[in-house]
Amino acid sequence: MKANLRAVGAVILGSAVLGACATKGFVRTSVRDERAARIAADSSLSNTITTEVAGVRSEITTVKNDVASLRNDLGALRTEFGAKITAMEEGLKFAFPVNFAFDDAAVREADKAALDRFASVVGKYYSGSVITIEGFADPAGSTRYNMDLSKRRADAVAAYLAEKGLNTSNVRTVGYGKSRLVNEKAQKDDPGAEANRRVVFVVETNGAAAATTTAALPQ
Repeated sequence: MKANLRAVGAVILGSAVLGACATKGFVRTSVRDERAARIAADSSLSNTITTEVAGVRSEITTVKNDVASLRNDLGALRTEFGAKITAMEEGLKFAFPVNFAFDDAAVREADKAALDRFASVVGKYYSGSVITIEGFADPAGSTRYNMDLSKRRADAVAAYLAEKGLNTSNVRTVGYGKSRLVNEKAQKDDPGAEANRRVVFVVETNGAAAATTTAALPQ
């Protein structure tokens, strides 16, 4: 009887020991697997962050290059063609020395180089923007006639820009006649009258184009 009890005890003790060993081994395996999973997750997160940082740096570099390029092109419009570029709430205003002979709406040969450069800059940076070409006249003549004449001037410039490859689907033309004179009362052959016979461009910018332009313009 005692021998049987000892045998049974041995079996129970052995089972307990084996059970403890099995449990201990299971715990060690779980900790090891958890640690490996955590390391893998950390590595994946680190790789994701590295990739995202690289992407952000690339975008910043692209923006910097765009700003530098636009600044150079706008600077060339100023220095080479005497353009006055003004930041407005709705976008940019380009005032070129693009003028017209008295009672004439034809684009002058002397102004084509400036218009060519303007078309290039707008096509490169503002292809999706709405562009308004504003035409003006000097005080000579009736209000109605000058409204028509100034509109024809704006239309002539739009047609020329289209010939140079500028997408004019977003181009609008408007005539303001003898309003907003540069030189009051100067008309026909008077000194300063030519400045009244002009066109002005308003480029509506938004989003990335607006941000790039703001960064490119002198503060």
